[in-house]
Amino acid sequence: MSGNTEEQPLLPDSFQEEEELIAFLDSGNLEGDLQAGAIAGYSLLWLLMWATAMGLLIQLLSARLGVATGKHLAELCREEYPAWARIVLWIMAELALIGSDIQEVIRSIIAIRILSRGVVPLWAGVVITALDCFIFLFLENYGVRTLEALFVVLIGVMAISFAWMFGEAKPSGKELLLGVLIPKLSSRTIQQAVGVVGCLIMPHNVFLHSALVQSRQVDRSKKGRVQEALNYYSIESTLALVVSFIINIFVTTVFAKGFYGSELANSIGLANAGQYLEETYGGGLFPILYIWGIGLLAASQSSTITGTYAVQFIMGGFLNLRLKKWMRALITRSFQIPFALIPLLYLVSKEQIMGTFRIGYVLKITSWLVAALVIVINGYLLTEFFSSEVNGPLFGAVVGAITAAYVAFLLYLIWRAIAFYLGKA
Repeated sequence: MSGNTEEQPLLPDSFQEEEELIAFLDSGNLEGDLQAGAIAGYSLLWLLMWATAMGLLIQLLSARLGVATGKHLAELCREEYPAWARIVLWIMAELALIGSDIQEVIRSIIAIRILSRGVVPLWAGVVITALDCFIFLFLENYGVRTLEALFVVLIGVMAISFAWMFGEAKPSGKELLLGVLIPKLSSRTIQQAVGVVGCLIMPHNVFLHSALVQSRQVDRSKKGRVQEALNYYSIESTLALVVSFIINIFVTTVFAKGFYGSELANSIGLANAGQYLEETYGGGLFPILYIWGIGLLAASQSSTITGTYAVQFIMGGFLNLRLKKWMRALITRSFQIPFALIPLLYLVSKEQIMGTFRIGYVLKITSWLVAALVIVINGYLLTEFFSSEVNGPLFGAVVGAITAAYVAFLLYLIWRAIAFYLGKA
């Protein structure tokens, strides 16, 4: 019986695909999209496309690690690094995830207040958000397909909402095409450009997806079966990210059409975006304010659930336990991203761990160049943030000490990877 089971063709894993799609459509992405559209117009659509491609590469490496080893990134970090290093990696991952999750809860509350026209008070929004997250997770007791159906509904709601907005706003097709095909970047839009990249490449998703791929049973003693699984994940991930790119395009171009070059561009955020959309595009058959609120609520709720899964894998892996809002979210992600990318690239290159599925020379160079680019972009954001926000000698000394420790640990991870490549590890 087991032999026949092993030879059955692998089936698409829609749950993992939905999780990947949600990872690129959380409410942080929506705020990055609206900021990019309102302030930069159509000019950063090319960057949105290439940032999505970079995110796809990182997701594929995460899947490769999980499928080839049967373990996720946090588990492998626990086995590979000394105790002090894995504790630091765990703390960094948890802090970044906490910062991200807090933002998702806040955005859920904003969506509830938009839909209720402010009738629901803040404290009630907090209670509703907490309760419905627990209710959604309780559905897992009825099987993963039940939770999968929930994600299908949430993704469908997002897609319909933002496609409806796109249809109502009717952005310029010519400007959209030029924005995707012609790279353009100015000093005035650099912060939005950094935000586009930072919102799409989030550290906790690197840990999450290396674990989600293991929901499909693969006979790792057979190279062909492992390769077949990797091929499936490549197709699924690509399709998921193409859909996410289209939906992100919808949001960015709606705000580009309505607010680029206006006095309102610099003051738009998630909380007041619905009001401005209604003033700009009118009510229509179904008021665009409610369409925005529904899409925002679906994005926030789905991301809160995936964040809970990420906590489970990160804590379980590292500790072996089985148990400005927009800018703040970017800062927490920027702070953590090197500590997810460097271990991933180091481990996925190691033959002792990956066997014949370790990445080749060309993919290795490409991956490290992408990682270096992402780290430099996020490093720029951190530098800009701290240079503008740090005031006073005491605060400066504390930030300086933390920065020194941060850089020292980052150099340790890089040194370990270089030593391995030089044959000294």
